[in-house]
Amino acid sequence: MAKRPDVPADWIEANKATWDERVGLHLDADAYDLRPLREGRAHLHPIEQSDIGDVAGLRIAHLQCHFGRDSLTLAQQGAQVVGLDFSPAAIKVARELAAELGLADRATFVEADVYSAPEALSAFDRFDMVFISWGALGWLPDLERWGRVIASLLRPGGRLYLAEAHPAAMVFDDADAKLPDGRPGYYSPYLDRKTWKDDAPKDYTGDLPALEASHEYWFDHTLSDILNAIISAGLTLDWFHEHDAVPWPMFSYLTATSDGMYGWPNERWLPLAYSLSATRNGT
Repeated sequence: MAKRPDVPADWIEANKATWDERVGLHLDADAYDLRPLREGRAHLHPIEQSDIGDVAGLRIAHLQCHFGRDSLTLAQQGAQVVGLDFSPAAIKVARELAAELGLADRATFVEADVYSAPEALSAFDRFDMVFISWGALGWLPDLERWGRVIASLLRPGGRLYLAEAHPAAMVFDDADAKLPDGRPGYYSPYLDRKTWKDDAPKDYTGDLPALEASHEYWFDHTLSDILNAIISAGLTLDWFHEHDAVPWPMFSYLTATSDGMYGWPNERWLPLAYSLSATRNGT
């Protein structure tokens, strides 16, 4: 895949400002409920929990960990976890939560952007798993470099686990485009690989006012971009699953399911999410 010609010079600084601001909002948001962690019964969303199974004893690097809710969940389930995020506000809260929950011996948090992860995590042994989930890839402009970062962090035989919104679903929207039956309508060309600038960014966890940060950027990627970045980094795809549900109301047309996900109310119209596993070969 050719390099993107449209990457703004301030993309990291702008996005970091919005994510610093989101930390306080998310600590109060139902979508980031911390009660299961505090009660010692934390679990991942059903897709990830089913896919990865028992993590006890695994060394896991969690990239783009935000304030560490999933990192701490994995640690509570017996993994040794290093969470990495570029937001100093998020990392501060993650460390505080680890101490509060008695998990500081199994969950370490490092402040760095994804592309700096090999240097930032160089003091750690290579990992059994790199874990990435939900709304992570759209903040990254260069997936080929992302794939190389993942390969550098994994031991031989270690694997990437990724769960994400499906790029096919991301071309639809029901805020500005809606079909007559209420389903989301066409919004954005799939193959254009656009860079989006939002000059009045809002948070996705509720009907909240615009953030104080002035703008943020989002980068579209196709499914082939993602898979080819993984393959070109020397990883072997183990499996690829498509799902008809996501952990948040991606469209207002979706309905809540009994397991806390959101899916189509009637027909399974198109995939909303995917998950995959890929293994590092070589030495």
